[in-house]
Amino acid sequence: MTTKTSAPYLLINNNNSRTKFALANTDELLEHRVTDTRTLSAETLLNELDGWQFEKIILASVVPEKAQLIRDTLSPQSPLLDVSHQIQLGITVDFPNPASIGADRLANAAAVVALHHNTPAVVVDFGTAVTFDIISADRAYIGGVIAPGLDVMTDYMHQRTALLPKIDLSEPPAAIGKSTVDAMLSGAVHGYRGLVQEILVQIEQELPSGKSPMIVATGGYAELIAAGLPQIQNVETYLTLEGLRIIGNLNFTC
Repeated sequence: MTTKTSAPYLLINNNNSRTKFALANTDELLEHRVTDTRTLSAETLLNELDGWQFEKIILASVVPEKAQLIRDTLSPQSPLLDVSHQIQLGITVDFPNPASIGADRLANAAAVVALHHNTPAVVVDFGTAVTFDIISADRAYIGGVIAPGLDVMTDYMHQRTALLPKIDLSEPPAAIGKSTVDAMLSGAVHGYRGLVQEILVQIEQELPSGKSPMIVATGGYAELIAAGLPQIQNVETYLTLEGLRIIGNLNFTC
């Protein structure tokens, strides 16, 4: 017999590569699960949630087709909140077209403000794309940066060249590679750190307050890249899901 775990919230972060789930109460995340977004169907969704009982759902999705599948499968049973600029986030949105901001990026911004109370702030999310989201000193989402993700860059080299292998990313043994794999690791990791560092420099120069921002990293390669970037003060694996929990508290009465 399957043991049931119950909580007020089911949190879903539906991104291009992976879909992450968490069961949470108003104060903390309780359990986590993850699946490949490409394989997500009504059947696999229900299988992923087996053993979990929840009252309300908070969904952040950047994949419209999968978002609709999640709504169709789950919302008849439980109230479902779609994250957007139109709901309570704990921040304001100062952006020309707020509907174009990814729901996961809004969740990241909500989380960094609520958890750290320290602005200005920048969230660097290492996903399929690497995104930088900027929150001003007066707690407003004011814009961001989007660049290719680390997997996208390394997979492209493998796919477009005859002799370069597909690599598993890790810290390179040295800047000067002594093998093809080590040379690729050096280019990927050190090169990517350079990309992130320069973007952070440009962001800080443009911040209206003139104050250095708090910088928080999340996402799959956050620990790897942040290890060589002292500007990044915190690595928080579940920042987006924490943001969904916080948004749930702001919009639902539990």
